[in-house]
Amino acid sequence: MKPFRIARWAMTALPLLISAPLQAEPIKIAHVYAKTGPFEAYARQSHNGLMLGLEYATSGTFEIDGRAIEVIEKDTGLDPAQGRALLEEAYGDDNADLAVGPMSSSVALAMLPVAESFEKILIVEPAMADALTGEDSNRYVFRTGRNATQDAVANGVAIGRPGVKIATLAQDTPYGRDGIAAFRDALAATGAEVVHEEYVPIDTTDFTAAGQRIFDELQDAQGDRVVFFYWAGGGNPMSELQAMNPERLDIRFAASGTTLSGLVRYKPFVGLEGAIYYYYESPGNDINQWLVEHHLERFGTPPDFFAAGGMAAGIAAVEAIRRAGSTDTEELISTLEGMHFDTPKGEMMFRAEDHQALQSMFHFRLSVEEDVEWAIPEQVRELTLDEMDVPLGR
Repeated sequence: MKPFRIARWAMTALPLLISAPLQAEPIKIAHVYAKTGPFEAYARQSHNGLMLGLEYATSGTFEIDGRAIEVIEKDTGLDPAQGRALLEEAYGDDNADLAVGPMSSSVALAMLPVAESFEKILIVEPAMADALTGEDSNRYVFRTGRNATQDAVANGVAIGRPGVKIATLAQDTPYGRDGIAAFRDALAATGAEVVHEEYVPIDTTDFTAAGQRIFDELQDAQGDRVVFFYWAGGGNPMSELQAMNPERLDIRFAASGTTLSGLVRYKPFVGLEGAIYYYYESPGNDINQWLVEHHLERFGTPPDFFAAGGMAAGIAAVEAIRRAGSTDTEELISTLEGMHFDTPKGEMMFRAEDHQALQSMFHFRLSVEEDVEWAIPEQVRELTLDEMDVPLGR
C-alpha cells in the first residue's frame, strides 16, 4: 500500500509542477558610470541611451528568451578606486552577468583588471583612451565607443586630399602626440602633407606664439593651407588663432566634431571641416530615426554623442546574449569577437584581435542657422569602417 500512495501523490502533484514553472533568473547588467560629478550631464545621456538600446533591441519587452533584464546602477563619482570597488561589487555581490561603462578613461583603466579577475564581460562606453583596447586590455573587455586614434584617423581621411598642406596644433601630452601621429599616418595615402607640428602645454591660455609659428610655416606652403586642431580640455586655441586673421594668408581651419554644447562654441567657424563621431541628423538609418524620435519625446532634446553610444552598448549586449543563447562568459566572448551589429551610427563590428568596435564616422562642414543655437555639422559623406585603417591595439 505504501508505494501505491506515493505513486498517487506523484500523479496528483505532476500537473501542479507543470502549470507553475520556476521563474527564469533575470539577466543582470551593471551600469557603472559617473552618475554624479562634473560629467553628470554626459552620464545621464549615456544611461538614457543604454536603456533606449535595451528597449529597442528587445522590442520593448526588456526580456531575452523569456529572461527579464535587470539594470543595476553604480555611481563611480569619477573616482578610479570607487569604480574598481563598485565593479567588484556588481560582479561579486550582485552577480551581474556583464557590465557597461564608465565615462572616464582613468576609471576604466582601474576597472579592467576586475573584469579579468571575475572573468566577466565589461563593455567600455564611452571612455576613449587607446590603452583600454590596447596594452592595458584583456580578453574580457570590449568597447563600443570609439577610441582617440579613431578620431584622428577619421579626420585624416576627411581632410586629406592632394595639394593640402597642414599644420597641426595639439597638447604636449601622450593624447596630443599619439593623436597627431595617427592623423599623420592616415594622411599618407591621401596626397596631403603635414608641414608643421606644434605642441603646447596642456594649461596654455595664450596661443599667440604658437599661432605665429604655424602661420609662418603655412604662408610659404603651396596649396590648400589648413590648420588642424587636436585639442581637448581648457583653453580656446581656435578663437585665438581666428583673431590673428588667417584669411589674409588664405588659411582655413579643421578640427574634430564635438557634442552639441561644444558645437555652440563652433558657431564663429563657418566652413570648418573635420570628422565627427555622431550628429543626430547624420546617420540615415531606422535605428537612428527611432532614437531621435524617442529621445526628443522623452527628454526634450536631440540625442548627443553619449546617448548614441549608450544605445550602441545596449544593443550589443542584447545581441550578444541572444546570439550566444547564454550569459556564459566564454560563449559571449566567442559571439562578440567579430560580431557585426546595427546601431544608431550604422553598422559596428568588434574586431576579434583587440575587441575595438570599428564604426563609421562622418565628414562634416559647419554651417549656421539663426534658429539653431549650435553650429551645424552638415554631412559631406559617411566614412565607413572599411575606409579607416585603425591600428591594432588602439
